Amino acid sequence: MDSSKFSRRLRQLAGLLATSAVFIAPLIATAPARADTIDQRNEMIAHFINDMHADPLVADCAAHGNFVASTSTVIDHVDFPPEAFDSAHAEITPWNQPFDEGKQRITVDKIVTVEGQGIPRETSHDPYPVKFRCGYVGTQMLAFNWNDPVPPLKARHEGTSKKKGKRRHGGHATGHTSKSAVKHSATKKKSSTKSRTKH
Repeated sequence: MDSSKFSRRLRQLAGLLATSAVFIAPLIATAPARADTIDQRNEMIAHFINDMHADPLVADCAAHGNFVASTSTVIDHVDFPPEAFDSAHAEITPWNQPFDEGKQRITVDKIVTVEGQGIPRETSHDPYPVKFRCGYVGTQMLAFNWNDPVPPLKARHEGTSKKKGKRRHGGHATGHTSKSAVKHSATKKKSSTKSRTKH
């Protein structure tokens, strides 16, 4: 009796360990990947500062922009020509107001802009001119946007479906519903008068 209880508990423990392994394994796998990404970003920033004489904030913005652009469906990576980091092309503007009027209304004290060439995944396509805009408080980036050549489909889809929905609903409701309501009430009256005459 005791041995059967023990073996049952052992099986339960083994099951729990197997289940937790399923959840823990992806976390363990992503930890080195994240560390690699941070290391790559730090290496890129160091390269921009040391070899291309970029201001540290401009280098940080460019490295972040490169990472974001590489998640695009059309851009593989971003190339920054040597002049991309000089004062004529890269800017650090004192700001002290919201980053934008949209979702990133957070107040930043400076805005960094830097431009590069988005190298396409499709080799036959010309490079995409890309511009990154980063909002900072001190040395901490708190906001970011860029001229993504492929805007998010969700936002575009939501906007068009809302407009269409409103238009269709408005036109549909005013004309069609009132006519059908009149038709329906007229049919009701006819049927009620017919039933009265029969009785």
